[in-house]
Amino acid sequence: MDSDNLSRTTAGKPIRCRAAIARVPGEPLVIEEILVDPPSSHEVRIRIICTGLCYSDITFWKMKDYPAVFPRILGHEAIGKVESVGENVNEVAEGDIVIPYFLADCSECVDCKSKKSNLCSKFPFKVSPWMARSETSRFTDLKGQTLHHFLFVSSFSEYTVVDIANFVKIDPEIPPNMACLLSCGVSTGVGAAWRTANVEAGSTVVIFGLGSIGLAVAEGARLCVATRIIGVDLIPEKFEIGKKFGVTEFVNAKSCGDKSVSQVINEMTDGGADYCFECVGSSSLVQEAYACCRKGWGKTIVLGVDKPGAQVTLSSFDVLHSGKILIGSLFGGLKAKTDIPILLKRYMDKELQLDEFVTHEMKFEDINKAFDLLIQGKCLRCVIWMDE
Repeated sequence: MDSDNLSRTTAGKPIRCRAAIARVPGEPLVIEEILVDPPSSHEVRIRIICTGLCYSDITFWKMKDYPAVFPRILGHEAIGKVESVGENVNEVAEGDIVIPYFLADCSECVDCKSKKSNLCSKFPFKVSPWMARSETSRFTDLKGQTLHHFLFVSSFSEYTVVDIANFVKIDPEIPPNMACLLSCGVSTGVGAAWRTANVEAGSTVVIFGLGSIGLAVAEGARLCVATRIIGVDLIPEKFEIGKKFGVTEFVNAKSCGDKSVSQVINEMTDGGADYCFECVGSSSLVQEAYACCRKGWGKTIVLGVDKPGAQVTLSSFDVLHSGKILIGSLFGGLKAKTDIPILLKRYMDKELQLDEFVTHEMKFEDINKAFDLLIQGKCLRCVIWMDE
C-alpha cells in the first residue's frame, strides 16, 4: 500500500509499526511492534525514511540516571514523510518531506524572532521524555506500557510524532540519506563555524576533536574560506580523513612532549588562533582551547557535551586582560527553519559536502551493528534505512 493511501486509512487512528527500543541501559536495542498515537494539536505524525546514528544516542543509551529514562525510543537525526497532521498545522500537508530536529524553532517568541539567538524561550531545550506541549507520550508497546520520547524526535521508529516547532519542510528531490545529516550532526558543526563563530576568510581555525562534529566544523570553516584549519586529536589517521573537509594541519595531542597542546598551537600560529572549537566534551580541553585563541579577538566555541556537573575554570586575570570570547553553540547557532534549507541548497549546488560523512548504510534490523561501529570509532555517520 502506498503512503498516500495509507494516510487515508490511518489518519486519526493509532498506527502499529516497528521500533527499536532501549529497555535497559547499555543493552542491545529490542526491535518490536509498538503503537503510535495520532498527532494532537500542533503535531504531525511522520514515517521515518532513514535515520542517522549520533553519539548523543550512545550517551543516553549508556546512561543509568536521569535524564536517562527507560524504556525509550532513541534517535534524533532523521528525515521523514508526513503521514497525517493534527489540528492547527498549516505549514505542511500529508506527503510532504520534513527534517525533524531537537532544538525548537517556534518562530513566535522573542528569541526565535531575533537574529541574535537560536534558543527558543517558548520551548526551551531539555532532554525530556515527553512531547513538548503536553508532557505526554505518543508511544506505547503492545502491553500498554508507555515508551518515552527522546529529544522531541525519537527516530528509531518507523513512525513518530513531532511538534511543528521541531521540523522543517524540505525539497523532496534531495537524497534522503544525505538530507538527514542536517537534522543534527553536520548542521551543528557547520553552523558553529558559519553562524556562531562567523569565521572570516583568511582566518586560522583550531578544532579539538576530529569526530563527525569536528569534521563538520572543518567543513564549515572551509566554506567560510579559512586559510588554516588545524585539527587536534589523539589518532593520527584522523588527519587523512580531515583533509577531505579542509583540515590543513594536524597536532597529535599525545606527541607534544613537555609542552601543552595550547603552547604548541600558540607557537604554530604566532600567538594563537582566531577561532578554537572544542568538539569533545572536556572541560580541560575548553581551557586549552581558550588558552590558544588569540588575545584581543580570539573566540573559543564549545560544542562538546561534558559529563553532568563538569566545571570550566578560567583565570579572572586572563579573562580581564586577554579580551577573548568564550561561547557555547547549541545546534551550531542555526535557526532550523531558515538555515537548514540554505545548507541543503548549498549541498545541491555542490558547495557543501555531505556524502563524505556517510561511511556506512544499514537496514533497520542491523541497528545494533551501527551502535557497535560508532562505539568502536569505525564510522562517522551510519545511515539506517527504514523499510515501509
